[in-house]
Amino acid sequence: MVMRLTLWWRLKLKNLQFLNTKKYMEYCDTSKLSIREIDKRTAKKMVVNHHYSKLWTKCSVALALFYDTGKQHSFFDEPEEKMIGVCVYGDPVGRGAGESISPLIDRTEVFELTRLFIHDGYGSNIESWFISQSINWLRKNKPEIKALVSYADPKQNHPGTIYQATNWIYQGIIGKHTWSFKFSENDRWKHGRTIFPYYGTNDIEKIQRQVKEPFWIRKEPRKHRYIYLICNKSLKKKVMKNLKYPILDYPKQSEFGELEILKMEPINGKV
Repeated sequence: MVMRLTLWWRLKLKNLQFLNTKKYMEYCDTSKLSIREIDKRTAKKMVVNHHYSKLWTKCSVALALFYDTGKQHSFFDEPEEKMIGVCVYGDPVGRGAGESISPLIDRTEVFELTRLFIHDGYGSNIESWFISQSINWLRKNKPEIKALVSYADPKQNHPGTIYQATNWIYQGIIGKHTWSFKFSENDRWKHGRTIFPYYGTNDIEKIQRQVKEPFWIRKEPRKHRYIYLICNKSLKKKVMKNLKYPILDYPKQSEFGELEILKMEPINGKV
């Protein structure tokens, strides 16, 4: 009898734990959600305050996700809304951004999904809904954009689940390793692109010849790359036949080892 009760409580506890996982959260109520374009300043504030990176980025279009609270606004004769998320698209880094997808795509026809943030507690499928709606918005309001690219960061244990849920094309881990820098032990890590304007380079040895104090470098893991075609069916068919990189199966997880940090000493002498 004791064994049966023990087994019953184990199963009961296991079921309760499962029900509390994200997989069993209620779906979001899309009837209460809407999106619209917002100014960059407002988007920047939400990203810097709430996104895991705490960093702003290139922004060509910022779209906000609004939630209808069901209450009447205190000052205006309209429903009260809360801004609960933001999606940022920007010009991708590099002149070959379009060609990296297909020779049929120009760099001016590509946006990169650079930031996505949504407050918790509004439903398990809300991110995929927001991305889908943002793509529909781009199709309508930015017809010159033919393709999107985005990257999943393995440092955040992020293999790109949200892109998989919205049917993006996975092209693997592409590109060269990049370096991050910090110039004091308590400094925040800065990407090589960020420090380029200050030193005129992100070459490690050239920076060693410019600085007077030691600095630290960290090799960043390469990111998972996803693309999404938003062009018309005719062009999409041609692009699919001329993709620069093959279509790969979605990754299941994003594991990486501990990042090695190196201390670099100044080098006497000019560049």
